Amino acid sequence: MSTHPPAGPLVLGPLLRYIGERSATIWVQTRDAAVVRVRAFDHEWSAPTFGAHDRHYALVVLDGLEPGSASDYEVDIDDERVWPEAEPERTDLPPSRIRTLVRSEPTRLAFGSCRTSVPHDADGNASNGVDALRAYAHHLSRPERQEADWPHLLCFLGDQVYADETSEPMREYIASRRSLDEPPGEELKDFVEYSHLYWLAWTDPLNRWLLSTLPSAMIFDDHDIRDDWNTSQSWHREMNQTSWWHERIVGGLSSYWVYQHVGNLSPEELADDEVWQQIVAHAESGMSDELDLTQVLDELAERVDTKPETYRWSYARDLGESKLVVVDSRAARVLQPERRSILDDDELAWLDGQLRGDVDHLFIGTSLPFFIAQGIHDLEAINEAMATGAWGPRVAKWGEKMRRALDLEHWAAFQEGFAAVLDMVVQVAHGERGKAPGTITFLSGDVHNSYVTEISPDQLGGGSSRILQAVCSPIRNPLPRQVRIAQAVLGKGLARPLQFLVGRTEKVPSAPYQWSVTQGPWFDNNLATLEVRGRGLVMRWEAGEVRGDRYDAPELRQVARVSIS
Repeated sequence: MSTHPPAGPLVLGPLLRYIGERSATIWVQTRDAAVVRVRAFDHEWSAPTFGAHDRHYALVVLDGLEPGSASDYEVDIDDERVWPEAEPERTDLPPSRIRTLVRSEPTRLAFGSCRTSVPHDADGNASNGVDALRAYAHHLSRPERQEADWPHLLCFLGDQVYADETSEPMREYIASRRSLDEPPGEELKDFVEYSHLYWLAWTDPLNRWLLSTLPSAMIFDDHDIRDDWNTSQSWHREMNQTSWWHERIVGGLSSYWVYQHVGNLSPEELADDEVWQQIVAHAESGMSDELDLTQVLDELAERVDTKPETYRWSYARDLGESKLVVVDSRAARVLQPERRSILDDDELAWLDGQLRGDVDHLFIGTSLPFFIAQGIHDLEAINEAMATGAWGPRVAKWGEKMRRALDLEHWAAFQEGFAAVLDMVVQVAHGERGKAPGTITFLSGDVHNSYVTEISPDQLGGGSSRILQAVCSPIRNPLPRQVRIAQAVLGKGLARPLQFLVGRTEKVPSAPYQWSVTQGPWFDNNLATLEVRGRGLVMRWEAGEVRGDRYDAPELRQVARVSIS
């Protein structure tokens, strides 16, 4: 596989992004300014490209569809058909299809996080394991697999790309533009380098086919920008003092809007988006030149970095009789030492409006686990109190060093936001915000191991929703064995002594409910799937494995199956 984009008119894609009962969106990156046409359902839709940093993109909105309908689709760039390709790298993959949702059909959802972009050969698998996403793609592409069993949505919960831990092909590209001896070295510098990283991440033929035929939803985590992104005010201040951070955060957030965020939005949400409104206005003006959004996107990124309350990355999707709410737990943080929250007031108010009952199941996607091992939860709560000066300035310095060294930055490290969201969730579970769902399930990643946690139903009372969390991490980036052991020991060994400590100080809030790990942890590269079964769920974690030298045909192996009745 080449490490540089092709010379043809289609650079990247197509990606099937949003899907609803009556609409869908298709995303592409093109070589030149063009008009992109999508043909499906005996109809044609088109959109002109918009530009950013001398690259060209289009999001084509397909409307007027019928619920429960399905169709193969084709993509033209100007007057040239580019998809399906005339000479594909693989001829054994089915056509790309669009399938609209049906409200009465039980939801099927795949999810996971943390996927590095290294080659899928023996060396890449030796260092990073087999790509579970790619194995899943091969599994679904087989003729015996029925489309009726496919998930309705593939949800990526953070670290879709690693801007701070680059592969050899990415480093080769960076070195072709600038010296690796100059800051930020082997890390990404700007929008252009991000565009190449996304190309590396999404162009393997199996994964490219999967992304063209399964709708996807995404949210960033720290490595999409940089490790520990927005962990504290002092971290933010130190990054801004470097010579390269401004270009990095602007490139990271502006490229995130283009490559990930715009495809998350429904047509109704697009209509409310300030950037999309400019795209629509330009198209409706009849002007023939391409709209250049470089300045618009860069200014948006600069503003969001300093005033996160001015733009929302979170979003929601209806999935049949269930609902998915995806929460930004990175960019919307309040980092002042006198008041820390993982979500600012505007974000909390939006989430408060989204967390409602009257659905079969309520899914909350967040890149960071909401419930971590009880011992680590208490450790993060204690550390937050230390770092914010509860025991004086000297202890605060040690607390900040400890926070960064041990990555103590999950929901538990922002006790104000954690408590507010937990209170909302319990209200939904008790039927105080509409009829209680069967489950309220947090979906998350980040921690490079997979597990299930649950608040004991006895604490919630009869008739309440079950409150769960399903973690799937990594898709492809496993922990070293010694780190796995240390993590498991830390989570269990700290629980009792830290609970004892928290219970005897007023400086650290005690969690109002107790939860426990009911299944796992599993440390394989995994992709998880869940299926709604009435008021219950069936969840599976599956890993990929290469048999012999069949690197182009990775098999799927079930790691765990969990039934929630």
